[in-house]
Amino acid sequence: MRAVVQRVSRASVDVDGVCVGRIAGGWLILLGVGRDDGPDDAARLADKILNLRAFEDENGKMNRSVVDVGGGLLVVSQFTVMADCRGGRRPGFSEAADPKIAEPLYLHFRDVLAASGLEVAAGVFRAAMQVELVNDGPVTFLLDSRRLF
Repeated sequence: MRAVVQRVSRASVDVDGVCVGRIAGGWLILLGVGRDDGPDDAARLADKILNLRAFEDENGKMNRSVVDVGGGLLVVSQFTVMADCRGGRRPGFSEAADPKIAEPLYLHFRDVLAASGLEVAAGVFRAAMQVELVNDGPVTFLLDSRRLF
């Protein structure tokens, strides 16, 4: 699993002009599920995101996690995160999981995050979505459940 994780002061996701998820502040997570991913990948990546110390403490240092600050989590499925853009000019998506595999893992990832007790909002799997955010910092990380980068 791969994620683009952005620290936001607010974020929302709309489907067909209707807001389906919104957070005031925390992490916006653009999640890609790979063809070889499983529940362990979801748990590992969720743990990393929940405990990543990238929120400011009283001294202005990135020393607090989203759990520490009581932030929200907005999860948006985005298979393009799994794209391979190394060759040619057209992205390849052979590493992305089939939707029948990806959707249950995406939902499992969301549920693992929700078990933290934090507010969790989500987009709609396979829908055309419009994501709006205010990147706080800006702070953005690329994460991979298998630590490939």
